[in-house]
Order: sequence, then C-alpha cells, then structure tokens
Amino acid sequence: MVDSLARHPSPHERPSGPHDAESLARHPRYLAAEALIAGRLIGLQEKSPRLTRLKSNHRKWLITHSLYALSSQRNPADPLSGLTATRLIETVMKIGAASRNTASAFLQELLTYKFLREVPEIPDRRVRVLETTEISDFGMSTWFSAHMAALDMLDGGSREAITAAHPGLFRLAHIHSTHSLVDDPAWRNPPDKVASFAWSDAGGMILHDLVTRLKDRGPVEGRYLLGPLALSDLAERYAISVSNVKRMFSRAEKEGTVGWTAPRRRGDFWMAEAFVCDYVRWEAVKLAALDAAFHQACAESGISPT
Repeated sequence: MVDSLARHPSPHERPSGPHDAESLARHPRYLAAEALIAGRLIGLQEKSPRLTRLKSNHRKWLITHSLYALSSQRNPADPLSGLTATRLIETVMKIGAASRNTASAFLQELLTYKFLREVPEIPDRRVRVLETTEISDFGMSTWFSAHMAALDMLDGGSREAITAAHPGLFRLAHIHSTHSLVDDPAWRNPPDKVASFAWSDAGGMILHDLVTRLKDRGPVEGRYLLGPLALSDLAERYAISVSNVKRMFSRAEKEGTVGWTAPRRRGDFWMAEAFVCDYVRWEAVKLAALDAAFHQACAESGISPT
C-alpha cells in the first residue's frame, strides 16, 4: 500500500548520504514521491506544452539532457567551449540515442522555438556555439526541483530549499547526473514492459499521468485499479493523436501489462503490478543518480547537503 502524502518522515529517516536505487524502489512512499514529480511536470506541461514535449519520450530526454549539460559546461575563458552541433552529435551517437540527422534536426527545432540561441562574438566563425535560453533554464530547473522535492519527501531532507538558495548548484548537479545516467545502460534502456510508452511521442507524459492516478492505491490480485480511463482524453490533454495513444496501449495490452475490466476499453483501467514494479525500479535509477549528483555538487561547492 502506498503511504499517504500527508505522512512526514521521522527524524531518524533523514539522510546521511545519497540513496541507492534499490533502497529507493523499496521505500513505502516511493509511488507517492513519483506522483509528486509527475504532478509538477504535468503542471509544467500545462504552462508550456512545447517545452515539456522536448523530454516527452526517452530519446528526446537523452538528447535534451545531454545538450543542456554541454551548454552548462561552457567556460567563458574558452569561447569555443560548450554546446556545438558537433559535440552534441558525437555524444548522442556514442550513447546510441539518435542518428546524426535526428540530432541535427532536433537541434534546429530547439533554435526555431527559441529554446537555444547562438552565443555572439565567437572568434572562429566556422564554429557555432549555442546556449540555452531563459525558458529552457526554467523548464530544466523545474524538472530538477521536482526530483529534489521527491527525495525530500522520502527522507525529510532539504534538497529543494538548498538548491533554491544556491542557484549554481542545480547546473553542477545536473551535469553530474546527466553524465551518470547517459552512461548507465539501466537508464538508457527502459524495461521491456515500459518501452512501448517510453519510446513513444508523449509517452513520458502518459506514464506520468498514470502514476498520478495511482494515488494511495495498492495492488489487488496483481493489479492496480485506476478507475475509468478514456484514451481520447489522454490524446487531447497531451496534444497527440488518438491513434498514437492507441498504439502505445495496444502493445501493453497484448503483453498483459495494462487493460480494462470490461470489453472495448470500458470499466476500470488497470496496470499489472509487474509493470508498476518495472517502472519504479527504472525511475529509481534516475532518482538515485540525481541524489548522488546533488551530494557531489554540494561537496564541490562547500555546501552542506542537509
């Protein structure tokens, strides 16, 4: 049974160091923490749908975080450092996230929508150095803060407040977590049961939506019952076609990981306990990497993590 969001950690639960993925996934309030993250990201989507769609499938997640980390590593003393098309393409091809053409097209999309801009007055005109814009910074910092808040929920920590008090901490921690995650096959490759959603356009947002519906429900005979769910409502909310949503769910239905209690997708929607467990373990890899990165960034900055 998922514990109520209202329950607060007792003092002995408070952190002495970063959590590992296994202990996070076993935490009795882990699903509540995931629901907190999901709720904040859905709120961000409602404010800026285009922004959140940049990370709404796992391929875009890997590219977006890689390019943001490259931009954050820019050194003003070295005008050619930071994010360039060449560096991004090398990174995403190394980790197998996308082809050269896909990475180039995605970079151009970010420039068109003003999530990136060119750094002016670069001495070598053959090199095009890019940087993130204010809206991109807002989106990524919101994403990071949501995960810090989730960790705080689990152990009574103060990561979100500490990050807010030290603006440079976020970018440093994000660099560390991105390097860790893109190098980790456990994060790069979603579990099979989750893959039909994770690799699909807006699939990440669909998963977040399903997590918020879990609330404090527990599994009954191997299933989590979430109540009525209309795929057309999901399509409208996340601005994707109904056919795309149906494709995501059809594969999962065939594998027996999701379904409805009545024919023709009527009655209550359910998710198999095994599906939720795989999602939890996968997400816990990310949350553990972010926790480790936060502690590392605090140590490098001379900031107490508690």
